[in-house]
Amino acid sequence: MLEINLIRTQTEAVVAGLERKYVADAAARINQILAADEQKRALQTQSDQLKSKVNALSREIGDDMKSGRTTEAQAKKEEVARLKNDDSECSEQLGQIEQALHQMLVQLPNLPHDLVPSGRTPDDNLEVHRWGTILPGGSGILPHWELTKTFGLIDFEEGVKITGAGFPVYKGAGARLQRALINFFLDRNTAAGYLEIQPPILVNEASGFGTGQLPDKEGQMYFVGEDKLYLAPTAEVPVTNLYRDTLWKSSDLPIKNTAYTPCFRREAGSYGKDVRGLNRLHQFDKVEIVQITLPEQSEQALIEMCQHVGSLIEALELPHRMIRLCGGDMSFASALTYDFEVWSRGQDRWLEVSSVSNFKTFQTNRLKVRYRDEDGKNQLAHSLNGSALALPRIVAALLEHHQTGNSIRIPAALVPYTGFESISVPG
Repeated sequence: MLEINLIRTQTEAVVAGLERKYVADAAARINQILAADEQKRALQTQSDQLKSKVNALSREIGDDMKSGRTTEAQAKKEEVARLKNDDSECSEQLGQIEQALHQMLVQLPNLPHDLVPSGRTPDDNLEVHRWGTILPGGSGILPHWELTKTFGLIDFEEGVKITGAGFPVYKGAGARLQRALINFFLDRNTAAGYLEIQPPILVNEASGFGTGQLPDKEGQMYFVGEDKLYLAPTAEVPVTNLYRDTLWKSSDLPIKNTAYTPCFRREAGSYGKDVRGLNRLHQFDKVEIVQITLPEQSEQALIEMCQHVGSLIEALELPHRMIRLCGGDMSFASALTYDFEVWSRGQDRWLEVSSVSNFKTFQTNRLKVRYRDEDGKNQLAHSLNGSALALPRIVAALLEHHQTGNSIRIPAALVPYTGFESISVPG
């Protein structure tokens, strides 16, 4: 959530930033917020003045009663009653305008960092790094949905029978590969200084609001109505919410966490070739990294997180590229995002496997994650997160890239986790 003081003091820059994220009627919305904020401050001043008068008169009433000035005391009691009634009406108006102002603020996305390229669609994103050799596809190179069937790794049809489309069943070496990748990523993350967390995968509304999924992505989350809980779309939500309503010493930061969870996303409106096989699922496994930092640390933290994610993909020997997202392609909460995409040899296209983002104070303002600076003042920390990594498309690219005809080679770094060097056709 944007800080109201930022909107007051840097109005033109805020409007320009919102326009770079293609927020409709940005100037009008900001003017409406500023008008509501002015009204709120006027009502607060009025309420404070009324309370001050009540307190002053109450002291005078005590003095009058001690001195026997009962007539004067009675008149002042009547005045106090009138002032309290006025303050009650003022407080009611103040509550209403505060609620309206809050609703307007939470509908605004985060402002883009200066590095964010202009543009509305993925075609406007900026490639900043590429690694590895893209192997040719063509005849004999199968897409992963055919490989998983041939090698008996994943059964999509049985998942449909049990639950529905987008809920695959992993079997044998396919299940072992999933477990191996999760452990591999967690071990690499903890070796890089991230504390492993095993969080709940059901979260409440306050948690969804804190990280920006609510109210922006309410329709994309699975909701358990009777208990009013949401299935976590990513470990970012429960892990970042560990720090909701906390105050830290500067020396306590940065905080670095990693967590594995299954993730659940409705992906409403998704259809076509881009959702085939593992390309887009309703339930999938993902390992996440999260940081809470001092403001001056967050830009370097983002660089280090990107380097770490890149090293994971390199260890799996997968060609990939890193792209900086344009304003129109960024998430609601992000100030700066780098996506990592691996090359799908069987589909002849790039597949996103990670987004690494700096949210600056957008999440921490909602969550009230603060630290005490050198002057003893409470300041908002910065939050960051990244996928390290999302499994479905990593598995897809791994199978497609390392296929050799009658087998699938396992990258050397992963062999200690799988316990086998290749996957062969069963039977």
